[in-house]
Amino acid sequence: MNTVESSPALAIRAIGNEKASKLLTQLILIAAGVCIIALSSKFKVPLWPNPVPVTLQTLAIFTIAAAYGGRLAIATLLAYLATGALGAPVFTGTPEKGIGLAYMVGPTGGYLAGFLIMAAITGWAADRGWSKNPFKLGGAMLVGEFIMLTIGALWMGYLFGADKIIAWGVGPFIWSDLIKLAIAACIVPAIWQLFRKKA
Repeated sequence: MNTVESSPALAIRAIGNEKASKLLTQLILIAAGVCIIALSSKFKVPLWPNPVPVTLQTLAIFTIAAAYGGRLAIATLLAYLATGALGAPVFTGTPEKGIGLAYMVGPTGGYLAGFLIMAAITGWAADRGWSKNPFKLGGAMLVGEFIMLTIGALWMGYLFGADKIIAWGVGPFIWSDLIKLAIAACIVPAIWQLFRKKA
């Protein structure tokens, strides 16, 4: 059985067998993931009067989690959240709308927490080989998306009132997030196909 077929997650291909090399590669992948998510947060479309804009974060997180697998995806999201909590301007609207923990308890707080769960579910699916099938992967992503939007919307309702749960917390993001989800669900399986052809 070759490495491509036996590896549960795509990123495993980049990690060597030596302990020191493996740790270094994992740290590099986590740092790269944090940078990608931070950059994706800066591509935004404002949705006035909604305080939370549409960004490319869900696309980035889904793709990273599908490529990394569960543990590495969770580690990457924890590192991203920790970096933001320490004051680095890695979130949407930072630094102009605040930084650190004060920002994290604002309107986007629920979505930030949901990102971690979304990444964990997608990574879990990748660990089971679902990242080779866009339909299985997309199904797992859809579950993660639902949970993330629910947490984000409930937090939005807590801050601004129950009438904003659907109007601000879910409605504006449904179609754009489904499009990003579909794109992400195709990216990693397409890369697997390329590896299969080269194997």
